[in-house]
Amino acid sequence: MRKCVRCGEEMVEGFTFTGGSGNVIRKKGLTGKAVYPKAAVCPKCGEVSIYADEEQLEKLMK
Repeated sequence: MRKCVRCGEEMVEGFTFTGGSGNVIRKKGLTGKAVYPKAAVCPKCGEVSIYADEEQLEKLMK
């Protein structure tokens, strides 16, 4: 459960982030391993949070 940094409301998760040319998060020096950012939206104020899925991020860090 993500909390909005602006108003403290519980954010709605499960959105995908598609911007630019296929934005990914990669660990420097590694090829083939990437994390595709996700997004959460606050239903109260509209704040958007871009984040890395914890499960995918864990695999990247190994």
